[in-house]
Amino acid sequence: MRRYGEAPAPDSPRIRSDGATLRRLLPYLWEYKGRVLAAIAFMVGAKLANVGVPLLLKRLVDAMALPAGSPTALLVVPVGLLLAYGGLRLANSVFSELRELVFAKATHGAARAIALKTFEHLHALSLRFHLERQTGGMTRDIERGVRGIESLVSFALFNLGATLIEVLLVLFILARQFDVWFAAITLSALALYIAFTVGVTQWRIQFRRQANLFDSAAHSKAIDSLLNYETVKYFNNEAFEARRYDESLEQLRRAQLKSRSTLSMLNSGQQLIIAVGLVAMLWRATEGVAAGRMTLGDLVMVNAFMIQIYIPLNFLGVIYREIKQNLTDLDKMFTLMDKEQEVADAPGAVALAGLDAPTVRFEDVHFAYDPARPILRGVSLTIPAGKTVAVVGPSGAGKSTLSRLLYRFYDLQDGRITIAGQDIRAVTQQSLRRAIGIVPQDTVLFNDTVAYNIAYGRTDATQAEVEQAARAAHIHDFIMSTPQGYATMVGERGLKLSGGEKQRVAIARTLLKNPPILIFDEATSALDSANERAIQAELRQVAQGKTTLVIAHRLSTVVDAHEIVVMEAGRIVERGTHAALLAQGGRYASMWALQQNSSENTF
Repeated sequence: MRRYGEAPAPDSPRIRSDGATLRRLLPYLWEYKGRVLAAIAFMVGAKLANVGVPLLLKRLVDAMALPAGSPTALLVVPVGLLLAYGGLRLANSVFSELRELVFAKATHGAARAIALKTFEHLHALSLRFHLERQTGGMTRDIERGVRGIESLVSFALFNLGATLIEVLLVLFILARQFDVWFAAITLSALALYIAFTVGVTQWRIQFRRQANLFDSAAHSKAIDSLLNYETVKYFNNEAFEARRYDESLEQLRRAQLKSRSTLSMLNSGQQLIIAVGLVAMLWRATEGVAAGRMTLGDLVMVNAFMIQIYIPLNFLGVIYREIKQNLTDLDKMFTLMDKEQEVADAPGAVALAGLDAPTVRFEDVHFAYDPARPILRGVSLTIPAGKTVAVVGPSGAGKSTLSRLLYRFYDLQDGRITIAGQDIRAVTQQSLRRAIGIVPQDTVLFNDTVAYNIAYGRTDATQAEVEQAARAAHIHDFIMSTPQGYATMVGERGLKLSGGEKQRVAIARTLLKNPPILIFDEATSALDSANERAIQAELRQVAQGKTTLVIAHRLSTVVDAHEIVVMEAGRIVERGTHAALLAQGGRYASMWALQQNSSENTF
């Protein structure tokens, strides 16, 4: 059993094959197929130039095989070979740079496309996914995945692929120009090197995955703790938060140490294989020169070929490890993209219509966030076009759930919700949410300016329209009293503003949106009595002619509603006007009496 406060073990992700991950990536790169093909051509050109260098070096050495101090030495200096040698060196560098230049747009474009698609998909996922997900770890997965795309292409194509081309060219030249033993020794050493590298790296990749998981867990704890800075201070739990963070860092440190120690073992084994291969090749070449079968230039060429091959191979372990790590990081991002939408548009979904005077109906609605705990039990209510219906009741009665279902953040287990006679499951979510405006009980603002947060209700609004909405929400004077006015930053989640100020910003942006359906979920709960009365009058004015659902605890704010619905334990127990419900002497009447007698005016 896990102790309170102890970090849960990171979930073990489903791991797709490397081939499947690459197949997911290729279509994004192939959108730039012209650049891809050009980059491959430049890469091949660079390797041909690189392989040509030892061949020219051999001819230079053989041409210069003259006695020391010979007066004819200057006459036989192969100027053309020297120029060609320098030209090949230059061509190798030029082709490599052209390859990077041409392919940069493809890699960055693919990274941008995948990151954008992941971001859009995350916004398309249900509220349940985001409530259960740790945002810090999720953003870290996206960050590593985007970075992995650029590294993966560079390592896989331009390092591993280029090395493979060069090795094949060298093997062909050695087998053709000398005897098959040169190619056999080289091929055997390469095969052993690759097998050892792949085998050990495949074993080591588990430590990378563990490190990723613990890194995301540590990042999530840090972000969550900093976002809840005030709560940490309220309960004097700085040391507790530091301890939880340190536990994750310690798990990360152990995983990283395992990765580093096994890397040393991998590097040692690789160097041993390279050393044996080089000794065998040079022994064979030296023996050939001594026997007269090979020239001194041949020996120099073989040595140059071995250096050109084995220097990149020194990094093969790093390259392969990076490729595997990048594939792992990319797979995590693709896993996010593969998350199934719990709430999706139905095939053939149409835009919501008939919004001039929409009537909203909840028809025998049953719903539960968890099947073991039903929230709504057969709720039926109608909000007539242009009328205001208030829903009251104790906490946990299911009032706020009505607004979440109307927005279709969740789908019902049974029953249906209609707007203007259309089942909301049969229309597009975009058109549905465009038709509804809400002032939520818990107002969260973006860490941007006041103007930005108000204009979020309608992003194409003018400054004059933003100010008009602010005046209607009775916050314009406060904004103008600040040094920067509408350019004032509100802080993380709006923490620089008071609860009442945040709520008035939320009211302003909903007024700016001006939708045909309004939801006020405790819209004035954070306001003082004077401001509450002023804004209630403004809200009543705004609600004129609009279909309005008001969710309230304070009954004094809903006495003018056309109908008041009383909910308890997910059921409607009473309904009627304020006067009619008082006359009944039932649950509403008792709540009204309790609030009238309460100094805090709450129940």
